[in-house]
Amino acid sequence: MFDVIAPKYDVFTRVFSFGMDVGWKQEAIVAAVARAGDARRALDLACGTGDFSFALASQLPAISVTGVDASPRMIGEASRRLENASGLSKSNVRFEVGDMMKLTASSSSIDLITTGYGVRNVPSAEQSVREMARTLRSGGTLVTLDFYRPELSLWRKLLLGYLSVAGNAVGWLWYRDPVVYGYIAKSIEHFMSWQAFSALLVREGFVVNRVVRHLGGGIALHVATRL
Repeated sequence: MFDVIAPKYDVFTRVFSFGMDVGWKQEAIVAAVARAGDARRALDLACGTGDFSFALASQLPAISVTGVDASPRMIGEASRRLENASGLSKSNVRFEVGDMMKLTASSSSIDLITTGYGVRNVPSAEQSVREMARTLRSGGTLVTLDFYRPELSLWRKLLLGYLSVAGNAVGWLWYRDPVVYGYIAKSIEHFMSWQAFSALLVREGFVVNRVVRHLGGGIALHVATRL
């Protein structure tokens, strides 16, 4: 599915969120850069076409960023963007196909991890967070941005209703297959709340430093430190 949507992924996220995703992502990047300190190695998980990876590399010239995504076509789009990028050291950024639940990085070898809309899309959120905890060094920073299941029943129905109708419509218009975007509402309905994700981070050895919520808890930014 992500291979199918890769070429139009960035356009879709802008339109679907009425442009709000730009601000959400910038908020996450600012948080990551502010807490990077002397970080030298970073992972950008579920990197998509590389927005976080490029931002980290451009604002933290001394850092080496590896973008990881399960979709080969997403990695292909990110790699093409890298070839055409200017104003950053291309040797500091690389992209690879990988599994968030089984990272290739060595234990305690990473200083900073970012992930945008990633944890919700893996079969086991618990295992992916466990892998982040394993690969991050003590004192390392985790910054996540994702959709979560709003607690208020009425707002949840309204938000998921919009995501379902709009996602199905765009999926049909662009690909003649509503499921490619219609899945988003279903994935949120079966996911957890931002509070439950905070608790999961604590169980897996993190201290949650900051949570910023948007859309009534339907979107949340978590900033956490590995103990």
